[in-house]
Amino acid sequence: MIARGEGAAHPQLAPDQVRFSLHGVTHRFETRRRSTAALLDVSLAAEPREFLSIVGPSGCGKTTLLKIIAGLLAPTSGEVSYGDGAGPAPPPNALVFQEHGVFPWMSVLENVAFGLEMQGVDRGTREEQAFEFIDRVGLSSFAHHYPHELSSGMRQRVGVARAFVADVPLLLMDEPFGALDAQTKLALQAELLRIWRTDRKLVAFVTHDLQEAVRLGDRVIVLTGRPGTVGAEIPIPIARPRDLARDRNEVTELSWHLWSLLEEGVREDLAMGR
Repeated sequence: MIARGEGAAHPQLAPDQVRFSLHGVTHRFETRRRSTAALLDVSLAAEPREFLSIVGPSGCGKTTLLKIIAGLLAPTSGEVSYGDGAGPAPPPNALVFQEHGVFPWMSVLENVAFGLEMQGVDRGTREEQAFEFIDRVGLSSFAHHYPHELSSGMRQRVGVARAFVADVPLLLMDEPFGALDAQTKLALQAELLRIWRTDRKLVAFVTHDLQEAVRLGDRVIVLTGRPGTVGAEIPIPIARPRDLARDRNEVTELSWHLWSLLEEGVREDLAMGR
């Protein structure tokens, strides 16, 4: 999905102009029978060009948090601000949901090129750029297929390619590699980092995979169990570019540290049947 927010208010933002801050953000979902807090008093900041990983137990509000950052959802209380005089309007951003978000009536090519079409890019240029990213995610043989002809993991790769090609300054990713096999996940992690190193967009990346959070992130935000609040912020001191073999021990050690912070909350949620 391409979350356009108030993109017209942010012409040609450079990567070093894009940041966001949350100040005491709480969000509640209201129904006739009850009020459920998804997030409670969340305060955090992301700096320009940062790769921010976000982890937490299931149901702790990670997806809600991304939607608030994208400007798709207004918090119940608290505020979100964006850097360099941007005020309350989010910069143009791409949000990749874990449920793929592909349009079933569009081919792979049309899906991947959709964000560029919304930006007014001419057909020839957008298809050329879309083909490049379709190839990068290993779907060049399926460019003219439709989503119902693809596996779940392939549909997820379509969503990732669409976000890559949109070339927006803020990339928000909600478990984008969750449905992929281990080999494809590693390949796309490497591709994401390669693209990120090229233009250093600001990335907020939600994942349940603690090793993925460490491998990708400059910093990991650890949310507590529902309602989610910031339990810890862990900087990742592993030098870039990172190497799976060379950095294996550091990644494993930091992943276990993250688990030590999350374990109690996860077990409590299991015991309560959440």
